[in-house]
Amino acid sequence: MSNEAFLIIFLILIALMTLVPLMLRRFKIPTVIALLITGMLIGKNGIDLIGHVAPVLAFLGSNAARIESHAMTLINSLGSLGLLFLMMLAGMEADFKLFKGNRKPVILLSVLTFLLPAVSGYLVYQYFKQDDFPGKLLYASLFASHSVGIVFPVIRELKLTRTFFGAAILISTVITDISSIVLLAVSVQLKKLEIAANTPAVMPKSLSLFDYIDPKIFGSWFTLFFLAVVVIYFVLVLAIVPRLGGYIIRVLGGEDGTITSFIFVVVLTVLVGEFLGINLVVGAFLAGLALSRVVQSAGEMFRKFEGIGYGFLIPFLFISIGMQTNLRIVFNSVGNLEIILLTVVGLVGSKVFSGWLAMRCSGFGNPEGLCAGMMTVPQLSATLAAAAVGKNLGMLDENFFNAIVVLSIVTTLPVPNIVRWIIEHYHLTFAGTTEKVYEFKEDQDELM
Repeated sequence: MSNEAFLIIFLILIALMTLVPLMLRRFKIPTVIALLITGMLIGKNGIDLIGHVAPVLAFLGSNAARIESHAMTLINSLGSLGLLFLMMLAGMEADFKLFKGNRKPVILLSVLTFLLPAVSGYLVYQYFKQDDFPGKLLYASLFASHSVGIVFPVIRELKLTRTFFGAAILISTVITDISSIVLLAVSVQLKKLEIAANTPAVMPKSLSLFDYIDPKIFGSWFTLFFLAVVVIYFVLVLAIVPRLGGYIIRVLGGEDGTITSFIFVVVLTVLVGEFLGINLVVGAFLAGLALSRVVQSAGEMFRKFEGIGYGFLIPFLFISIGMQTNLRIVFNSVGNLEIILLTVVGLVGSKVFSGWLAMRCSGFGNPEGLCAGMMTVPQLSATLAAAAVGKNLGMLDENFFNAIVVLSIVTTLPVPNIVRWIIEHYHLTFAGTTEKVYEFKEDQDELM
């Protein structure tokens, strides 16, 4: 593809990623949803924008097929980098100081809002595919995850960041996301082993050490063995990466090269994880978690990372996810609608009930419990990212992938307003905490 064709397609994409969210913002549609919609419209299952633009640009010296192929490679590559930055920033936003003084509600929320939705997701997938164990674990991880990017802004907007209630939800959200990411890593590796055992000829080789080991040597102990590998990886990353980050800060003193060095540390952490069979999503999140204190103590460093991620790379992730979505098949059969219905009802019901139960057992009232449950319902960034990983590996077919996209849309849009209505209707007040929680930039609220 010629430089001119590249620039024209790139400018078209940037223009769409800027204008469509601006137009939909007046309807209070989050930027992520707007980007998903944009991807659906311009993808092959929509107007096929790239397919129509490529022939027009062929006069610049490349054939249409070559231009289209390179353009899709560009979008998918930037989307992969966006996925890395998204999970890294999610890890950087975690702060376990909030656990202090909130042990009981945090523990109950973390356990119940992970376990009950995970069981629900497992059963929903099993209803349709009884023999696909890795797929059931993946769906369980999707149900168990929370949307950190939705929970944080909602709690701040409602002025709950300095309350025990808000702090409990924030830290339990982080713990639950870590647990769901571990479950995702296990499901992905089990799927790879299943493919290698059944159809080794079609198994694409990756950096993972397990791709080159006969899965039969593990027998029935693979899951426990791989969990041990994950735990060791977590411990080493959390012990070593913060020291590397601190050393970089001391040597470079916050100069421009510091950002590049930090990105190198994150990529190195991800590559080591990939070598151990741990997906990029897990490695990037853990690297961000390990670097969170170092980066946030370095003044503007965190905002620079946000600018690169939210301002440029992450939008390409959601554009690429939208372009992979085919909502036309939703109405093709009753079976497709059944998958979506059970997915939405199963997730919303298990999330609301588990959140309510956890807060009631912690001494909060019914309205507070309902608020906590509703705040765990939105499924957005991490859920879509994990679903994209599952689709790329063939773990989720098009019907289930589309169900997750629909789930993200229908659970994200109404929840902030419902929570606000419950608080205002019941005139809820919450006890305060002296802990300083988070200060987010305004643009992030719009994106996530």
